[in-house]
Amino acid sequence: MGNNNTLDINEILRLIPHRYPFVFIDKIIDMVPGEQITAIKNVTINEPFFNGHFPGSPIMPGVLILEAMCQAGCFSLLHSLEDPLKTNLHLSRVENLKLRKPVVPGDQLKFVVRLIKRKLNACKFHGEVFVGEDLVAEATFMANLTERAGT
Repeated sequence: MGNNNTLDINEILRLIPHRYPFVFIDKIIDMVPGEQITAIKNVTINEPFFNGHFPGSPIMPGVLILEAMCQAGCFSLLHSLEDPLKTNLHLSRVENLKLRKPVVPGDQLKFVVRLIKRKLNACKFHGEVFVGEDLVAEATFMANLTERAGT
């Protein structure tokens, strides 16, 4: 881990294939690679999706909260691999997604994602998303390890 047991956005961008405007985690604050990760997303009014979701009443789309949860799980698993830059993780299934409270500009999301099971290239995760102490979303999801294009 980086300074103070955290990884910053530069370290995140070095490992995951996502780029602006589709990077939805800002910092890793705790991680056991391939097991569990805690990541942060600072939600600001400058997010491009707020232009249309919804004018005058901005709410972060639930599908993007799920995407951020998946990116955190992806980072943790990739960080545990011998050659992570040759591998991607693609979402294949979502189970029991619950969006409990709206996420609005000014919120700080804390993602806690753990790997439940890995069998060959199939991985199953469970994630929870908090704003402060409030659980705002949770899901169980599956993803498959694949070869990264161009490697």
